[in-house]
Order: sequence, then structure tokens, then C-alpha cells
Amino acid sequence: MPNNRRDFIKNAALLPAALAGSSALTRPSKMSDHLPDQLTVVFQGDSITDAGRDRERTEPNDYGKMGVGYSLLVAAMLLGEHPETDLTYYNRGISGNKVYQLDERWEADALSLQPDVVSILIGVNDFWHMLNGNYDGTVDVYRKDFAALLNRTREALPEVKFIIGEPFIIRGGSAVGDDRWKNEFPTYQSAARAVAAEFDAAWIPYQRVFDEALEEAPAAHWSHDGVHPSLAGSYVMARAWMEAFEGLY
Repeated sequence: MPNNRRDFIKNAALLPAALAGSSALTRPSKMSDHLPDQLTVVFQGDSITDAGRDRERTEPNDYGKMGVGYSLLVAAMLLGEHPETDLTYYNRGISGNKVYQLDERWEADALSLQPDVVSILIGVNDFWHMLNGNYDGTVDVYRKDFAALLNRTREALPEVKFIIGEPFIIRGGSAVGDDRWKNEFPTYQSAARAVAAEFDAAWIPYQRVFDEALEEAPAAHWSHDGVHPSLAGSYVMARAWMEAFEGLY
């Protein structure tokens, strides 16, 4: 038992150095100390953001009903790293959503909340539902609708800041084996990147994040199907989100 304890302490001491060598898992540098005194953040998107949240609960800062995904972890990081900021946060992701469905509920689920930061991760269903025959959208429709949504937001809230997450797949997952994911889905990623640039949004390169994570562990560690992240996948998403957020302030 003493030897096991010494080994545990030794290995624990080495863990930070081991993690520092991984670009996918590295903790971001300390964020700016110049955040506003009050900050409202709205997380928007599809099932990856929804993550099983209780949609009947609409109060802010209801962490027990935020779902179990990256948005909950981000809220925890913001609260823990910036206790001096009065943070208000909402999760308004809805499973299955595409861009046009965000637009249909945007007044209630975004604009009326008066956010300082709107975080959006959307696009996997705009492609996936087209692939399985449940939607007739195209990448041009996706880009046009996405840009219109951000323009509508900026007109209503001129000072709002955007964080746009790249729609992604975790290569090797069971749901993304069709070659069309490899050959066609990148056009949706490029469209999202172009919209982010157009509106001077902070960009989260989630595809690169997960490609690098796959060097550390297989796809099953990060996701059960290649689309929906595991707890570990949500962790690397949250870290990447924080790095993008740092660039806003």
C-alpha cells in the first residue's frame, strides 16, 4: 500500500506536464481581467448544445437544468475563473434544430434575453437531415440563413458579440461513416467560417480540436456516434470555447 500511494503521488505530480504536451487538452492561458462587471451569455444550437436540458425551465443560471454538455462546463469555468463578474447565462439549444428553426424562435430565445455574447453552434443537422432525406436545404441556404440570423441580431443588439462554433464530426464515429461526410460536410464548415468572418465573430475550430483529440484517444472516448460528444468531448469543447471567448475581451 505505501508503494502504491507513492506511485499515485508521483504520477499525479507528472499529470500537468503530460497534459501540457497535448494541444487538444491544454488549458488556455489566463483570460483577460477586463471583463465587464455584468455579462449575459446565451448558448444557442442543436442537440450538442441542448445536451438534455430541461426546456421547461427558463430561468437564468439554472445550472441543474442546463444539460450535461459543453455549455454547462463553460458556465462553470466562467463562474470559477471570473467571480468578479456578475454572470447571467442561458442554454437555449434545441435538439434537431437547423438554422431556420433558430430564426423561428430567435426573438424569445435570444433577442429578448438581451445578451452581451451569443454563442452559436449550428450546422450538423442542416447537412445530416439533408443526407437522410428529411430536409431539402443546401449549403447556400445554410450560409444565407446563418448570415441573416446574425444580421438580425446585430440590428437589434448593436453591441452584441458573437462566438461561432464550427460544426464538426468526430472521425471514426458510427454515424459519420458515409463518404459524403468527408466530401461534402466541409462545405458547411467553410460556410460557417465565412459567416463568422463576415460578422467579426470569435471562431471555434472544433474540427481541428477533435482531430487533435483523436491523437490522444479513439473516437469512442470523445463521442458515442461521431456527432454527439461524450463528457470528455464536452470538456475539450468547453476549453476551446474559453479560448475563443478570451479573444473577445
